[in-house]
Amino acid sequence: MEGWNLTGARAGSSAAGQRPSARRSGGSQGGFPWEGPDTPAAASRDDDALSVSQAVELAAGALDALPTLTVIGEVTGFRGPNARSGHCYFQIKDDGAAVDCIIWRGVYGKRSFDLRDGMQVQFTGNFNLYKPTGRMSFVAKTFSLAGEGLLRQQVAALAEKLRREGLMDEARKRPIPAFCTRVAVVTSLSGAVIDDVKRTLRRRNPLVELVCVGAKVQGEGAPAELISGLGRAAAIMPAPDCILLVRGGGSYEDLMTFNDEALARAVASCPVPVVTGIGHEPDTSICDMVSDRRCSTPTAAAESVAPAMSDLADLLSSRGHRLALAASSRVEGARVQIEGLDGRISNAMASRLKGLGAALDAAASRPCLKSPQAIVERRRAELAQTADRLSASTSGFEVRGHALALASERLANQGRGLVRARLAELASSAASLEALSPLKVLARGYAIAYGESGVATRAASFAPGAPVRVRMADGDVYGSVTKVEMLDARASRHE
Repeated sequence: MEGWNLTGARAGSSAAGQRPSARRSGGSQGGFPWEGPDTPAAASRDDDALSVSQAVELAAGALDALPTLTVIGEVTGFRGPNARSGHCYFQIKDDGAAVDCIIWRGVYGKRSFDLRDGMQVQFTGNFNLYKPTGRMSFVAKTFSLAGEGLLRQQVAALAEKLRREGLMDEARKRPIPAFCTRVAVVTSLSGAVIDDVKRTLRRRNPLVELVCVGAKVQGEGAPAELISGLGRAAAIMPAPDCILLVRGGGSYEDLMTFNDEALARAVASCPVPVVTGIGHEPDTSICDMVSDRRCSTPTAAAESVAPAMSDLADLLSSRGHRLALAASSRVEGARVQIEGLDGRISNAMASRLKGLGAALDAAASRPCLKSPQAIVERRRAELAQTADRLSASTSGFEVRGHALALASERLANQGRGLVRARLAELASSAASLEALSPLKVLARGYAIAYGESGVATRAASFAPGAPVRVRMADGDVYGSVTKVEMLDARASRHE
């Protein structure tokens, strides 16, 4: 399929910019369908006039005959997607012309980015004529960013990739020393940027040592040179406190060097903190996003690492004043605390000594210490009094002992009488029990027979072969029945 531009000429042909001739419906050259083969184009008759519908149909056919075109233009008046249909309606323009454009809902639904006014976009599609109004539109089948828009899309994709890897996390970024004494700057040594940085550092703090590392900041090979410059700056001994990566303003394409992935990774992995000042305030590059500190301009970057001497003097004065106040407050607090502790210690010692003195006085006033002999005499008197009471209390022991002996004898006599009667009754009961005991009967030669169901009182309780247990006076005899003979049968035999 050949590419065509808006004029209808084939892209790249020598006839680009010339309007192609229309084709005749009859196949003749150089005329329109209503022109006769032998009639000049300028001649017209009333019967050759077309209706509006015929003219629009003819124009629509001519537009449909055009091949698929690729058009690059700026989006303007973008409206979409339509709330009801989902289609998008807008115009694309350049410096010399504008044309209506339509993107159907299905096509816009497959987009990789959202359209908005001002974007440079490349559209591929065909012209279409809406017959009821005769309005011509370009119907886009595909679209993609072009020029700076494409670059911005690529930069946004790279930024998202590095963000997902964590290279833009604030927690990863290192703090820049508040008072840098040695600073390395990586930039072009031939531009005005290096002079601005030197002048700013010299004006604000001439004590800061500046080390310049030259590198290209745009064009082919610039990212590689900047990566090398960062490595050389980080290898300087003694190591700098930070590295300034700076360049002046420029177009978006000029700043694309600082959107290079390899350079961004070098900035993120640099062992020395990196401060970027690339372009102007609105310009933000990938290197700005991954650096440890981003400044809007090279001058601002230099100012951020070199506080002014007046600011340092004011800061030192303020810190000295605060330190004096803090020390005075601390000393006053310590003095009050020491005085309080001294008072508490004095009170505690006085209270302690007073308590010990009172205890000593009480101990000294005890009789055992004042007059030990008096205590012995008092104890001797108490012992004599106790002996007298004991002697008086034991004087009636003999009388009470005699009475106790008499009572004991009476108790023994009466106890024997009671026991004697009970023994007689017990002997009588034992004799009766002995007479009724089956053991007594067994002792006279009798025995008790036990069958399977217990004591057997009849011979009929046994059968030949049945087990039998015979209880005798001194033990049991076990056996089995060999024969059962009733007394009636034996008597009959004897008769």
